[in-house]
Amino acid sequence: MYEHEKYMQRCIELAQLGAGYVSPNPMVGAVIVHEGKIIGEGYHRQYGGPHAEVNAINMVLTNFAEAKDLLKESIIYVSLEPCAHYGKTPPCADLIIKHRIQNVIVGCRDPFDQVDGKGIEKLQQAGINVEVGILEKECRDLNKRFFTRIKQQRPYIILKWAKTADGFFAPDDSSQFWITGPESRRLVHQWRAEEDAVLIGKNTALVDNPQLNLRYWEGKAPKRVVIDRRLELSHDLNIYDQSVETFIFNEVKTDVEGNIKYIALEDFDRFVPHYILYQLYLQDIQSIIIEGGAHTLNTFIEAGLWDEARIFTGKAVLNKGIPSPVITGIKADECSVGEDTLAVLYHQPIE
Repeated sequence: MYEHEKYMQRCIELAQLGAGYVSPNPMVGAVIVHEGKIIGEGYHRQYGGPHAEVNAINMVLTNFAEAKDLLKESIIYVSLEPCAHYGKTPPCADLIIKHRIQNVIVGCRDPFDQVDGKGIEKLQQAGINVEVGILEKECRDLNKRFFTRIKQQRPYIILKWAKTADGFFAPDDSSQFWITGPESRRLVHQWRAEEDAVLIGKNTALVDNPQLNLRYWEGKAPKRVVIDRRLELSHDLNIYDQSVETFIFNEVKTDVEGNIKYIALEDFDRFVPHYILYQLYLQDIQSIIIEGGAHTLNTFIEAGLWDEARIFTGKAVLNKGIPSPVITGIKADECSVGEDTLAVLYHQPIE
């Protein structure tokens, strides 16, 4: 069992390299082992590209003249059940069967309707030994965004904010005030690179004029989501610079102007978070960071629509201002980031 866990852990490490590039697909890693030695490995690198199993098998075919014989005698480890359907690529289960790999170790099942046990069943019907559930919790956690989108038909929601040492979110005079240090700001940009979109409300756009990009990190910039009920924000703001796809939720119009997509909601007085999240789900957005302001964060908290909260506490003191949102969850971690403290909470335990 230890050997299985060791190689599955490697699958997870490989899969994480696809963060920010494969959505709305899951992150998947694969490792091929022959007589206790890794001879091939791969991960899903980009949406629409070859899956992890394909890349791992191709590595063996490229590096070994006797690849076909080696594969027949090997074990393939995969963090997520091999697919059994034709999508943008052929089924990975068929590829495993084609190369007559006789042992397949799977981290967890794929909940997507067109897979969900069908890949495992296809392998077993071909006479292949399949074992499921190695590091299952870790493999499910790896793809909590994908699982949330499939099962709940909404993106995985990360709330992020900073508060002062005395519990304030921002000054009450609409002025800018930096609570956190440069290390925390760099970390936030890393997070943005890992998620599909970042959401703010009208007041944050107006006061901070954020770019919501990756100035302090390399990677793929997230899509932007802005709530502007009456379309009162100036088009001179950074959110209108056309640099990335930007969704403006409002009650006035539905239209497309280059990279700006206006989406009108029928009822802006009730269920706004629910409507927004469902529309983002329809746009294949699998995960979102909600960065504020306080009213926007509280709206999602009060609706119970969040999965994870990342809260920075800086050393600054305001004495008065807008109170920080209050949230109750399961504390997963607390650590120092520069001179700031970061607490991570989950709404519910990771299954």
